[in-house]
Amino acid sequence: MKQISFSWVLAFLGCLSAAAAEPANPTRPLQVEQLYRLEQATEPPQGMQWSPDGTRLSYIDGHGDLIAIEGNTGVAQVLVGHEKMKALNPPPASEHDLNNRTRYKQPSYNWVPDSKHLLFDSNGQLWLFDLLTKTGVQIASTGAGSGDDPKFSPDGNSLSYLRDHNLYVRKLRDTNAAARLTDSQADTVLNGEVDWVYEEELDVRSNYFWSPDSHRLAYLQMNENSVPDYPIEDWIPTHATVDHQRYPQPGDSNPTVRVGVVGANGGRTKWINLPIESGNDYIPRFGWINAKTLWIETLARDQKKMTLYFADLSTEELKPVLTMKDDKFLDASYDLTFFASNFLLTSWRDGHNHIYLYGFDQANPLAAGASLVKQLTGGNWDVAEIVGVNQVEHTVYYLSNEGDPRQQQIWVVGTDGGGKRQVSKSGEWHEPVFSPNTNFFADVVSSATNPPVVDLCRHRAECLTIWKAPPLDVVLTPPLAIETKAADGATTLYGQLVLPPGKTEAGSVPLIVNPYGGPHVQIVTGKWSARTRLFDQLLVQSGFAVLHLDNRGTGGRGRDFAQAAFHDFGPVQLGDQVAALDQTLHAYPQLDGRRLGWWGWSWGGTFTLYALTHSDRFRAGVAVAPVTDWQNYDSIYTERYLGSPGSNAEGYRDNSVVNSAADLKGHLLLVQGTGDDNVHFENTIQFIQQLIDADLPYDLQLYPRKTHGIEGPDARTHLFTRILAHFQLYLKTAEEVKP
Repeated sequence: MKQISFSWVLAFLGCLSAAAAEPANPTRPLQVEQLYRLEQATEPPQGMQWSPDGTRLSYIDGHGDLIAIEGNTGVAQVLVGHEKMKALNPPPASEHDLNNRTRYKQPSYNWVPDSKHLLFDSNGQLWLFDLLTKTGVQIASTGAGSGDDPKFSPDGNSLSYLRDHNLYVRKLRDTNAAARLTDSQADTVLNGEVDWVYEEELDVRSNYFWSPDSHRLAYLQMNENSVPDYPIEDWIPTHATVDHQRYPQPGDSNPTVRVGVVGANGGRTKWINLPIESGNDYIPRFGWINAKTLWIETLARDQKKMTLYFADLSTEELKPVLTMKDDKFLDASYDLTFFASNFLLTSWRDGHNHIYLYGFDQANPLAAGASLVKQLTGGNWDVAEIVGVNQVEHTVYYLSNEGDPRQQQIWVVGTDGGGKRQVSKSGEWHEPVFSPNTNFFADVVSSATNPPVVDLCRHRAECLTIWKAPPLDVVLTPPLAIETKAADGATTLYGQLVLPPGKTEAGSVPLIVNPYGGPHVQIVTGKWSARTRLFDQLLVQSGFAVLHLDNRGTGGRGRDFAQAAFHDFGPVQLGDQVAALDQTLHAYPQLDGRRLGWWGWSWGGTFTLYALTHSDRFRAGVAVAPVTDWQNYDSIYTERYLGSPGSNAEGYRDNSVVNSAADLKGHLLLVQGTGDDNVHFENTIQFIQQLIDADLPYDLQLYPRKTHGIEGPDARTHLFTRILAHFQLYLKTAEEVKP
C-alpha cells in the first residue's frame, strides 16, 4: 500500500469535513480542538469528601478553590483560596503520578479526624493546614508523588505514611523525627505499599490500616523479588532513562504476601500465619474487627475460591469463617463491609450480584464461623456497590440497576430485608458520596445525553444542586437506544446508535463500530461519557454513524452473562457484535454495510484487531493500546478468565491476536503510548513484527511518555484528529481504496 503523509491526510480531512452533514441545529460545528477542553469541563469537581464529623462536603471547584458546603443548610464557603491551593495542591510532578492520581482516585488532600484541619499531599510534601488560622506547616516528606498513602490515627494524634517502601509514623505533638516501623532494605520488598497489579486488578487502594484504638497498624508486606521486571523506557532525554516495573504475567511468580501487625511506636512485627501458597495466592483485603482481632481475605490464584479468616492477636488463633467458591471464576467487583457484629457481602451466588448479611459473636469473633442472617436483596438485576450503612436506623444504602440494566440508581433496604425503596428520584446514572453517618450525600447525576450535576441531598428533603457542568457550546446528536439478540438468538443485548441527522438515502452512511467488549465494563449505560459523546459527534458531523454495543462477557447482567468470557476472549464477543451489526443494518437501511469501520481502546483495541483478523467485513480499524498476546498481560486479570498458560495453552494461542496478524483485513492504525505501564509497548511491537513477516501494511501512531490514557490536550487533540482522518480516508467512498 502506498504510504500517505499525515499532513496530506489532514488536508484531505479538512476538505471532507466541509462537505459533512449539517448538525441538527444551526450552531457552530464541534472542532477536534474542543474535545479535551469540553471533556474536562464536564468532569465533576475533584476531591469530593465529607468531613469526619459528617457535617461538611468539600471539593475543589473549577477555579481551584477548595469549597465546603454545610450539609444542613447548603451554605458554601471557601476553605482554601486558589492562590494558596497552587502551593498546597500543585499538578502531579510526572506523567506517571498524573496517571496514578487520576486512574486510582488518589486524593491530594484529606480531612484530619478533628474536622478542623486538612492534610495536603504536595507531590510528597505533607502539609497540615489549620482551617481556623488559614496557615499550613510542613510535617513530613515522603519523597513520592503518588502512592505515599498518608493517614491519621483514629485519635488524630499520629500521622502515618509510606516512604522508600517502608511504613513511618509521626506523632504530631512530638518534635522528634518520624519513626520508621518497618525495615525494608530492598526495592522489591513493599511494606504497606500497593503494587501495580493489586491496585489495577484487585481494586486495592491501601495496604495498611490503623487499629481502632490507635495503638497498632496492620500491613501487607509484598515481596516482588521473584516477579519479572519490565523496562519502561523514556527516549526523550539525550541519554534515555528506564523505569523498572515489577509486572507478573500469566504463569509468572506473583508477589509473595503476608499480613503483619506492628506497634505504633515500633518494635517487632507479628506475622499472621495464613495457609496460602507463597508466590501464587492473593490477600486482596484485610482490616480490623476490634483492637485485637483482624479479618483477612485470601483468594486462590485461579480465583475460584475466596476464604475469610478471623485472626486473634492475643491468642494467635486463626479461624476460617466463610468460604466462597465458583467453578469458573468469582466476581471481581464484590463488596465486604464490617459493622458491629455483622458484615455485608455482595455475591452472585444466586446468579446475580446481591447483598448478604452475616453475623458473628462480637465479644468473641472466633467462637464460631460467620452465619448467614439474611439475603437482603434479590432479583434479575445486580447490586453494583454498597455506599453506606446507618447503624442507628439499621439500613443499608446501595447502588443497583434494578428495573433497567443500563441505569444505576440509589436504593436503601433494612438490615431485616424490609423497607426497600429507591432513594434517587431523577437521572439515569448516580454516583453518590455519603457522609459517614449517611445523613447526607453528594450525588453526581448524569444521563447519556446530559453532563453531570452534583446534588447535595438529605434523605427526607429535596436535593439542592450545588454544581453543574457549564453549557456545551455545541449541539450533540442524541444516541438511539437499540435492542438486538446475541449470536445465540436468545440473549438481549443493549446498544446505542448515533446517526447523522437527515441522512435517509439507502446505503449513504458508513458505520463505525466502537465497543469495549471485555469483562466487567459496560459502555451502553445512562452515564455521561464526555469522550465518547463528543467524539461520536465529531464522527457524525463528518457523515459517519457510530454503534456501541455490550456483548456477552461484559458486566452488569449477572453471573452467566459475565462468565461467557470464561476461556473465551474473542469468538463469543465477535459473534455477538456481528449478529447485532447485521440486525442494525437491516433496521436502518441508510447504513452502508460495505463501508464498515471499527475502533477501540485497551480491551476494545484488542477487540479491533480480533475483528480485523477474524472477519473481512471491516474496511478500516483503529486499535489504541491493545493487548496483542495475552501472555503479555498481567497474571491476575488474564488468569481469572483464561486460566494459566499451562492449563489452557490452546486458549491463549487462539485468543491472542498476534497469532492471527497474518490474516489482517482492512486498513489498520495502531496507537500506543510509549510510557504505558498497563498495556506494555511490547504488545504493539510484537504485532508489528508479525505484520512485517506477513508483508502487510499498517499505520502507527506513538505518543512518547504517555501512559494508558494518553492524557493532555495536545496528545488528545492529535489522537482524535488522527483517528478521524483514518476513517475519512478509507470509508468516505463506496469503492475499495486501491494500493
